[in-house]
Amino acid sequence: MKSILQLPVLLLALATAAFLSSCASKPAPKPAPTPSTEPASAPATGRAKKADGKSVRPSKNPVDDIDTYSAATINDPLEPLNRVTFEFNHQLYTLVFRPVSKTYEFIVPKPVRTGVHNAFENAKYPVRLVNHSLQGRFDRAGKETQKFFVNTFVGVGGFVKHSDRYPELADLPSADTGQTFAKWGVGQGPYIVLPVLGPNSVRDTVGYAGDYALNPVNWVTLVFGGATWIIAIPSTNSVRSLPVQLGVYDAATKDSLDRYLAARTAWAQNRAEVAKR
Repeated sequence: MKSILQLPVLLLALATAAFLSSCASKPAPKPAPTPSTEPASAPATGRAKKADGKSVRPSKNPVDDIDTYSAATINDPLEPLNRVTFEFNHQLYTLVFRPVSKTYEFIVPKPVRTGVHNAFENAKYPVRLVNHSLQGRFDRAGKETQKFFVNTFVGVGGFVKHSDRYPELADLPSADTGQTFAKWGVGQGPYIVLPVLGPNSVRDTVGYAGDYALNPVNWVTLVFGGATWIIAIPSTNSVRSLPVQLGVYDAATKDSLDRYLAARTAWAQNRAEVAKR
């Protein structure tokens, strides 16, 4: 889960990504052929068809087929290992994170939880600003700056999301380093399930390093140090995200015959939505 981020876990994730990076250039296995839904007389164009009849250009790089986010083309050569890690995460979410999440929701009133969530999201302004800029979306970078100042000064340090009052700022898409790599043409690489963090790819795992370094929440722990800061700030950031993240996980895996495949597909669809923004 993306938001459940602690420094030791990040280092483990990056070490894993480095070990697996040699797999990133390997082409994804081709999906098994499926019966054609085209009429027998339809000419072979080499392109798939959408429901509205428009053609879709296939990816030239098999590794990048994961960017089409079709469950059949996800490059998952590590599935046996991924399934073990996924089951470990599932038990961790069920036995540890869920009780913590329920306790947090019970003790902290909803308005306060919303304010804390807004403040931490507002603090991630540098992550969005830098990545919008690196993607050449300077108009979004400018609006992101407006949004930050509105929420920080009018919204009392970001606790109140005052920017929602302005349509041009309310629905401003987010941005992360993994998305930036994708815009630059970097392939996803193999799909991997990270301990605690959950579904990901080699590219987006490396992107975690950029997001972590750009997040001021992590600067506080580096500047002030000490057990109090190191535990209090990141832990609060992690706990405040648990209800939302577990809700997403439950929605993806509830009543599914194969939780692993359901979570993998949900992750792919989510990254597809991010790529379209």
